[in-house]
Amino acid sequence: MADVALLTRLIEPAAKAEGLELVRVKMMGGKSDPTLQVMAERPDTRQLTLEDCGRLSRRLSDLLDETDPIEGAYRLEVSSPGIDRPLTRLRDFEDWKGHEAKISLAEPQDGRKQFTGDLIGVTGDTILIDVQNIGETRFPFDKVHSAKLLMTDRLIEATAPLSAEGADSIKVEGQD
Repeated sequence: MADVALLTRLIEPAAKAEGLELVRVKMMGGKSDPTLQVMAERPDTRQLTLEDCGRLSRRLSDLLDETDPIEGAYRLEVSSPGIDRPLTRLRDFEDWKGHEAKISLAEPQDGRKQFTGDLIGVTGDTILIDVQNIGETRFPFDKVHSAKLLMTDRLIEATAPLSAEGADSIKVEGQD
């Protein structure tokens, strides 16, 4: 399998050159169907347009063809992190405080590896989350195996498109 840290070091400058921030680089699919997944976003909107995806995909395709860091054939997938985005950077836990998240730890803490609750934010390198029936719980960022936002009405409202440009029409439920 490819070295994800090396891929990230290659891909991040290309994303920045397109005015984007890298959210995640991940190899998926195993040996039979390897896929390099690259998630990026515009720093000002936390979104990614189709045009952004296309430009970044073409740039990465050229870069990866030139440097050939992945052995064998693979698929390149460039996308936005989506609404129920992965939380991969320490600042993500601060940026999305107030929203519900699921955090999986590499090693159990208090007999558990899975915690779900509202993000409180960060203090130093520690993530704070309000877990139902437990209360405020803290995790060192380096102990997090994976984390993602959970789809809620509050999250949908917070991530509504900032621009309706290009939409034929927008219909808001409850309004005529």
